[in-house]
Amino acid sequence: MAQTPLRRQEEMSADTIGQTNRMPVSPFEYARGLSSMSKSQRKKEGQYVPLPYSFLRSPAWRSLSGPALKVWLELHTRFNGGNNGKLTLSLNEACSLLGLGKSTAQRAFHELQEKGFVVLMKPGSWYHRQAHEWRLTTKPMQLASGKQLATNDWYDWRPRKTERGPETDPSASCVVPFGDRRHRIGSASGPVKPV
Repeated sequence: MAQTPLRRQEEMSADTIGQTNRMPVSPFEYARGLSSMSKSQRKKEGQYVPLPYSFLRSPAWRSLSGPALKVWLELHTRFNGGNNGKLTLSLNEACSLLGLGKSTAQRAFHELQEKGFVVLMKPGSWYHRQAHEWRLTTKPMQLASGKQLATNDWYDWRPRKTERGPETDPSASCVVPFGDRRHRIGSASGPVKPV
């Protein structure tokens, strides 16, 4: 098969750089490659966040907003196995790292607290340049007396039931009929009699 000048140029540029023109690896090939690696090679891949199905299917997780998910994942990247309860992420840092506005980041922190994914352990101080210290409820916490298991507060969270009716929805009390009730069009209420 004859090579075109463009193909020859691509091969030459790949050879000169020391790279080969490979297609991106599919997730299946990637997983197969991980299973054949030694433990020391796998450690180079880095840490990960386990997301069990029971967690992903919970009402609390499914109701999280996008910014809250970003903040939660960023807090997880700061967890090293023994520093839960001392995870720091300031509001300004969350804004710059995650591309969020200040009010959006603040709402995300409040949402994570309300739904039981994080707990504020120590409030920060703007004047002393100290960020809040957070605890992830999905991870164990190291104490002086030993290890405290994960509390998983998110498990008990349920969405609030909303009440329907004129007391909660003011627009429901302002229903106006589409015509005059005295001049009915159609049959009277009751069973239809055969003719």
